[in-house]
Amino acid sequence: LMTKKTILDSINGFDENLCVAFNDIDLCMKIRKLNKKVVYNPYAAFYHYESKSRGLEDTKEKVDRFNREVAYFAVKWKKEMEKGDEYYNPNLTLRKSDFSLKNLKFEEIGKGYELPKEIKLLMKEYE
Repeated sequence: LMTKKTILDSINGFDENLCVAFNDIDLCMKIRKLNKKVVYNPYAAFYHYESKSRGLEDTKEKVDRFNREVAYFAVKWKKEMEKGDEYYNPNLTLRKSDFSLKNLKFEEIGKGYELPKEIKLLMKEYE
């Protein structure tokens, strides 16, 4: 991610409630709220080794933290999540991170992703 310091300052930087998960997405969404564009350069070559320094999400504490951050993000951006991503092809899945086609046995075209029950319960803490 790269942005001008003035933009970063105007959105108060990263949200400290998102310590590990979704902090990059949250930052981009705050920038979009300023009516600024978030541009992806498909020719840039970057390497990001997810979880390399902190390890897998394989303990109860890490899973609980992740679920809390999902719930916090879902409440913070509820309107935007309900509206959907105007740039994401509705024929692609939201169930996996590989941008594959929706499996029409499990997903309907135009229907959003349903959060798990445990995340919905946690969301009540942030509403």
